[in-house]
Amino acid sequence: MDESEEAEENIKDLVVPSDLSLGGMYKDYFLDYASYVIMERAVPHLGDGLKPVQRRILHSMKELEDGRYNKVANVVGNTMKYHPHGDASIGDAMVQLGQKDLLIDTQGNWGNVLTGDRAAAPRYIEARLTPFALEVAFNAKTTNWTRSYDGRNKEPVTLPMKFPLLLAQGVEGIAVGLACKILPHNFIELIEACICALRKQAFELFPDFHTGGLIDVSDYRDGLRGGKVRVRSNIEVVKAKLIRISSIPFGTTTGGVMDSIVSANEKGKIKISKIEDNTAENVEILVHLPAGADAEMTREALYAFTDCEVSISPNSCVIHDGRPHFMPVTEILKNCAFMTKDLLLLELQILLGELNDKWHYSSLERIFIENRIYRDIEECETWEAVLEAIDQGLEPFKKSLKREVTRDDIIRLTEIRIKRISKYDSFRADEEIKGLEERIEETEKNIKNITRYSIAYFKSLIKKYGKGKERRTEIAEFGVVKRSAVVVASETLYLDRKNGFAGISLKKEEALEKCSTLDDIIIFSLDGEMRVTKVADKIFVGKRPVHVSVLRKEEPKIYSMIYREGRDGPYFAKRFKAGGVTRDKIYPMGKGTKGTRVIYFAVHDSEEESAANAVVVHLKPALRLRNVSRPFVFGEIGVKSRGSKGNIVTKLPVDRVVRASSSDLSES
Repeated sequence: MDESEEAEENIKDLVVPSDLSLGGMYKDYFLDYASYVIMERAVPHLGDGLKPVQRRILHSMKELEDGRYNKVANVVGNTMKYHPHGDASIGDAMVQLGQKDLLIDTQGNWGNVLTGDRAAAPRYIEARLTPFALEVAFNAKTTNWTRSYDGRNKEPVTLPMKFPLLLAQGVEGIAVGLACKILPHNFIELIEACICALRKQAFELFPDFHTGGLIDVSDYRDGLRGGKVRVRSNIEVVKAKLIRISSIPFGTTTGGVMDSIVSANEKGKIKISKIEDNTAENVEILVHLPAGADAEMTREALYAFTDCEVSISPNSCVIHDGRPHFMPVTEILKNCAFMTKDLLLLELQILLGELNDKWHYSSLERIFIENRIYRDIEECETWEAVLEAIDQGLEPFKKSLKREVTRDDIIRLTEIRIKRISKYDSFRADEEIKGLEERIEETEKNIKNITRYSIAYFKSLIKKYGKGKERRTEIAEFGVVKRSAVVVASETLYLDRKNGFAGISLKKEEALEKCSTLDDIIIFSLDGEMRVTKVADKIFVGKRPVHVSVLRKEEPKIYSMIYREGRDGPYFAKRFKAGGVTRDKIYPMGKGTKGTRVIYFAVHDSEEESAANAVVVHLKPALRLRNVSRPFVFGEIGVKSRGSKGNIVTKLPVDRVVRASSSDLSES
């Protein structure tokens, strides 16, 4: 083989097979990655309401639990045995868990959720599990285990959570093509709802935030996509020039709320003179108002233009049966209630088995010692002979036992020490067996009445841990604040008729009226066109406009107009309202014929005022034209739509139209 043939063979060896092409390699990678992010990072599990990193933190803390505080850095290091994504993600997740004040008892600077201050470094703060967490979240006997990512340790698939933790803490996560946002709910209300679910009674659940405030849940939709809640701060008018904000909406901080207030002030939407933040354990933001400001109006403007009111859109998504489900909050609660019932039943069944085993062995031990069966083995020379002798000695008593005597039971009897035999107290043994029988009877009763037992369990949680966990967010209904109604009219609209400009910066021109930067301007041009545009520093309105003003939708006007259709067409009169408009779209008042001109225009506050409006139409003199002045009363025509042509006034050329006086009307 020459050099060229050898090179060709080498090139063939480097060609990637079709099934291993670049497209083929990445065909399944994205789906695998998306599935991993959804299942293992972003979306909580319905079983215990935890994301994997949270579950691993709690499992690690249980491993280290000895009743004392542990350095968070130590917990983070121990958790890295189970979580392969580094210490930063573990530390941040642990701080978030600690700030919820439910499962982790914190010590040191854990940050402030009100101000947004961050927690100290993990080496400076400490934590341990709360008694509540130890009671509801852990039981090695009812936990399903799996191997850790490196195969060296075992970790829980889910914790045996006997409480609707998912709804109590809330959760937020963004996965690939999927998002989750479950809002936190009240501790006591959740437990009461669990009791209702077990009793098959109807119940409702609404969010409750540690930041307090007011919440409108009229569009909550049980936490599913498409719903929303509106959350407001508590704002109190202390006196004429002072407003106090005593709570902030969920998801905001005092710094963010203050920044939004300062920004609204700079944009001219509200007027303040000073703002102070006195927040420590509770929120207190003081807003000082300048002279001339209205406190009640400013209070409403704070809701309209700042973060004192926010809208939150929930998206209730959980992992269930190995895949994500969009599940309403009430359905999640029912699942949690019945899973708790099943866990309690499993615990009782395990306890019953343990009690029966303990009763069985205690009874065997009593029979073995009281009847001196241990003496039967003194002459035995082999191990099997020892076991056979004990078995024969127990034979007369086997009928009194609840189950068969196994080889393991007999071996365990041989392990009893001589010291225990010599100090054996029959009365004490009988009392112990009697106590076991009472516990067995009670456990069997609880298993038989598991629903009642579960309800009692939930009631005990309220009794032990419900103090201080009353609802903080007040449920209320409040309307949407119209921005145009509360914005400060701090600007003036000016008009330059000669050059055809209007705006708030033309301070040397004709002043029209007060306005705000949120207002719209309505413009009627000389050629019979109407448009609406937003207030600006300077906008072109056309030379010699017939009318320019601020459009106030809450105060509809009636417009009266006489115009000529085209250059030589007839003259029409019409009364109309502006109606619904699209900003910056041009609306012709007639057919839009080139050369159309408006020769009279008037604006009225009411239909009655418009109907009383009368004018005199002066025609251009012409041969055989005797009457060149004709009165016209707009009340003779009805109020029609903006696009109507109107009623014909005359086909003759018009010189001018003027407002009619009482004498003009009497002469007519």
